[in-house]
Parts: sequence; structure tokens; C-alpha cells
Amino acid sequence: MIDQQVFDLYDEYCHGRIDRRVFLKRAGALGMLGAAMALMPDYARAQQVSFTDPRIKASYVSYASPGGNGGTMRGYLVQPAAAGRHPAVLVVHENRGLNPYIEDVARRAAVAGFLALAPDGLAPLGGYPGNDDEGREMQAKLDPAKLRADMLNGATWLKSHELSTGKLGVTGFCWGGGTSNYLATVMGSDLLAAAPFYGAAPDAAAAAKIKAAMLIHYAENDPRVTGMWPAYEAALKSAGVSFEAYVYPGTQHGFHNDSTPRYKPEAAKLAWERTIAHFRRHLAQA
Repeated sequence: MIDQQVFDLYDEYCHGRIDRRVFLKRAGALGMLGAAMALMPDYARAQQVSFTDPRIKASYVSYASPGGNGGTMRGYLVQPAAAGRHPAVLVVHENRGLNPYIEDVARRAAVAGFLALAPDGLAPLGGYPGNDDEGREMQAKLDPAKLRADMLNGATWLKSHELSTGKLGVTGFCWGGGTSNYLATVMGSDLLAAAPFYGAAPDAAAAAKIKAAMLIHYAENDPRVTGMWPAYEAALKSAGVSFEAYVYPGTQHGFHNDSTPRYKPEAAKLAWERTIAHFRRHLAQA
């Protein structure tokens, strides 16, 4: 059992408020260095869908991204093996670029029948570097507004892709959850559904612009983010936005990420099943 103090320190570390050295030093001072080391991601154990799975076809693609950090973006596009066009889902990474966990989530979406694109926000700096520490440092160097533009451009590129039905949804995690909320505020009726995981909420004025059906996932032990929910809920209700929200008992920020001990299999499975059902309900062709 990992003590909540270590989870809290890890949350500080994951969000760039302390570096790895400080994280391990503080955990060591609590006599919990072993638990801190155990929280480091192990992506080999996180893969649920192989990149060679015959149910999907995956490739890396580039697309124009005017107003972004580099003018051109790179992403991981995964399509169902079945012929024809498919509803589309943008998968937005955390605050460290397109790591193996996010690629796997894109494959999971494709297995469920969606054309999935997972952009790599670090592409203008050479792409995800192969480890989260460097990835986090790289993402912190990017212009935040331009990085959001890169994700928005990915969404519009995916929506108009020849394999897309034009019905678009978005999901994302941590920074990607907040970006999913953001995209819902700026895309209007071009975005039909969003399913952010533990993402920062938009302000009330922005929330009032949402047209997408929202499915919002929170962790119980995540006061920084989950504490935003009451005000967000009030804004959504006031604007008449269609939404569902769930707080998953006993979970930490990052509970869907199966590369670290923050992962809660039952909650992650339920949240993902709800997400796929949400997209099937709102992105099915009329």
C-alpha cells in the first residue's frame, strides 16, 4: 500500500512543480523512497492493444498546423481494419508528449471502431523523447496557446479525414483533459462529444459556449482538479449543456494510466467503457 503522502508528492512531480530529485528526496525523508520509485511509469506493462493487432492499422502522419508551435504537427493515426469511414476521436496526451500509454489508448479507441488520432505536441521540438522527465521539460518550453492550436488543428484535420464520417469526439488525460474541455469551448457544433479525464475546467463564460455532450471523469483524491467541479457543474447547468460527471472512489489523479501504481483497474475499465458508450451514442452516423 502506497501512502497518500507519496501520491501527493508524485502529483507535484508529475505537474512540474518539483523535479525528480526533489520528489525522491522528500519521499526519502518520509522513509518512503521505495514507494516513490515504484510510482515511476513502466510502459512495457501498460500495453493493452499491440501495434500489430490485426483489428487495426496504425501509422504516423503529419498535418499542417497554422498558428501552432511549428507550423506542422505529427501524430499517431489508428484506424479500424474494417473498410469504410468511421467516427473520429482525438486522443490528447498528458503534459509530457505522445508517450506509449497514449498511443495505446488510441489503439483501444480504434479497436472500438473509431478513427483515432493522438497528436504529439512535442513534434516541433523533435517529438516525444522516450522518457517522461524530458518530455515534461520539453512541453513546459512550448507556447501554451500555440500548443492548444496544434491540438485544435489536429481535431479539424481528423474531422475532415477521408476515413472519417465527420462525426468528431475528443478525450484526453490530465493536460489533455483540460485541453478536451478547451476544445469543447471553441469548436461549437463541430465537436459532438468530449470525455475529459481529470482535466482543468474552463471558466464559466467559456463553458457556456460548449455544444458537445460532455462526459467528465474525476479522481476522488485529486483536490486541485476535482475541486473545480462545483463551479464547472453550475456553469454547464446554467448554459443547458448536456453532461454526465463521475468521481471515482479511492482513485488518484492519473487512475486510468496503467503504467504506474496510481492505476485503478476497476475504475479505469468503468471509465473507459462509459467513454466508448458515450462516443457510440453521440458519434453514430445518422
